[in-house]
Amino acid sequence: MEKNEKKQSFLSHLEALRWAFVRCSIGIIICSAAAFIFSDFIFDEIIFAPKKGDFPTYRLLSYFNEAVYTFTNLDLDLQNRKMEGQLSILIWTCLSFGIIAAFPLILFEFWKFIRPALYKKETKAGLIFLTSSTLLFFTGVLFGYYIIIPFSLKFLTEFSISNTVQNKFDLNSYISLVRTTLLATGIVFNLPVIIYFLFRLNIVSTALLKEYRRYAYVIILVSSAVITPPDILSQVVLVIPMFALYEVSIFLTKFGSIKPIIN
Repeated sequence: MEKNEKKQSFLSHLEALRWAFVRCSIGIIICSAAAFIFSDFIFDEIIFAPKKGDFPTYRLLSYFNEAVYTFTNLDLDLQNRKMEGQLSILIWTCLSFGIIAAFPLILFEFWKFIRPALYKKETKAGLIFLTSSTLLFFTGVLFGYYIIIPFSLKFLTEFSISNTVQNKFDLNSYISLVRTTLLATGIVFNLPVIIYFLFRLNIVSTALLKEYRRYAYVIILVSSAVITPPDILSQVVLVIPMFALYEVSIFLTKFGSIKPIIN
């Protein structure tokens, strides 16, 4: 009897997870379709905007160092070298924007799935969890768009091993840089939520986070080097908020008042 109940419980959880994936997929498809409809605006006014000299980040930096940051454009000569290149880029870009736009729905479905296993007091924290995760994700996306991407483009377009080599940038390489940076920074900025959730599951503790702080900083440095180009300034710009987010995570676990999910 107990085996049958456990089997039914497992199957019911599996069914709930399946429908959660279905709803998330539908949300991503709808958002991707909307991105396809407005693809001209997304490419011209959002994706290609950082390569223009009047981009807000460049205009702001020009006030501090006019000799370095004042220029009309980045002179990016983007080229497509594949027959299906632009079509493939359009599809994957719309899908990426669909995932970004549907992120609140994905979080909501994740919360609905784990909610039955939580205490009543913890379910009341659902709104805080959803709100904070969504705000941190979109803050990370904006940070990547207005900070990481401009610094990356400026460094990569000006870097040269020899005057005899001309930069003829591939369109897919440029789009990949923008797409990867936006998704990566959005996820990275959710570090406090991820660590706090692991703390609630009794997987990590405040003492453990403090003890392995130095190793965490090394991982953060390596991660920033992967996300950003080999430019020290860009890495420092990303490392500082990541260090701050890790310290915020320790603060949240130290002063968390809700009992862990697993005793």
